[in-house]
Amino acid sequence: MSTSQLPLYAIYIHPNDLRELRRDIWNDDLVPATFTFQKKFHIDISYRGSHIRKFKKKSYFISFYKPYFFHGVHELHLNAEYKDPSLMRNKLSLDFFSALGVLSPSSRHVLLSINGKHEGIYLQLESVDEFFLKKRQLPAGPIFYAIDDNANFSLIGSFDKKPKTALDAGYERKLGTWEDHRYLEEFIFKLNTTPKYEYESVMSKLLDVNKYLRWLAGVVCTQNFDGFVHNYALYRNPDSGLFEIIPWDFDATWGRDINGKQMDYDYVRIEGFNTLTARLLDIKRFRKMYYDIMKHTLDHEFTVEFMRPKAEQLYQQLRPHVVDDPYIKDHIEQFDGEPEWICDFLEKRNTYLKSQLSTLL
Repeated sequence: MSTSQLPLYAIYIHPNDLRELRRDIWNDDLVPATFTFQKKFHIDISYRGSHIRKFKKKSYFISFYKPYFFHGVHELHLNAEYKDPSLMRNKLSLDFFSALGVLSPSSRHVLLSINGKHEGIYLQLESVDEFFLKKRQLPAGPIFYAIDDNANFSLIGSFDKKPKTALDAGYERKLGTWEDHRYLEEFIFKLNTTPKYEYESVMSKLLDVNKYLRWLAGVVCTQNFDGFVHNYALYRNPDSGLFEIIPWDFDATWGRDINGKQMDYDYVRIEGFNTLTARLLDIKRFRKMYYDIMKHTLDHEFTVEFMRPKAEQLYQQLRPHVVDDPYIKDHIEQFDGEPEWICDFLEKRNTYLKSQLSTLL
């Protein structure tokens, strides 16, 4: 196997526990294992994700319990990035959000072996939890994961198109107490029912609108179609009383969809989607705020000049290991062409969005 600076995580799962894990890929029950990197850790492990569980190269959720911390984290996610031929779209996206001033998980590429079998390149994702907040010197507050498309900022369910029976449908509380659900319920209720003449005032007391519009610019630029109703977390800062939005799982971006197929550069409109976005952009001051954010982003961060060096650096870091990854080593030619594919999409998407900017005024 190639030598490089990518860390190698070696996991050992007892054969009986491995059989239990594989018996039902949809089961979220954790099984015990050991994790070795520099020293040995006792962990619990399970599969993670939704549709990605069906892929040959599995993604994993890991919880440390002895010792309790691994490099300052208690949990981490190992994403296979199986449908992304570049293996870098998720990391490029999350780092892009950080550059836009949006709370975003940190990530790094690693190598993984399970019971001595080399599983190839993975993306280690930081868990959005109390330690995520602590690392950023943010006060502990409730965190809700958007776990399905019912987290669509609407009073109508995404699946049955009927009124929701619960205002917090589609969310799972990661941090906080049952009492904190009332903040989420109030937020969902008021964003839907507040009349337009009160909207600016009411929403400014519930949501960090500037941060939300920065997030919106990031989703629109990277063109994550699922990102408007899924693939995010909500954090309520108890000091400000405002919700902030945090991106998650952004591999279906930069010109490819969730199946790794080409997504046309003009597939997602500049206004994006979802009820909250539509209502915010219906307010003149918020729409102008979004225009200013998007214009700045298109001039600075969402440019080939800004992103190409990042894509090329990741490519150089990953390339020596692609030949050893049993799941992608037969697709090296495609991997080699991905940085240019990403830049080509970026250039076309940037031009398209600039042509649409005037519609925001």
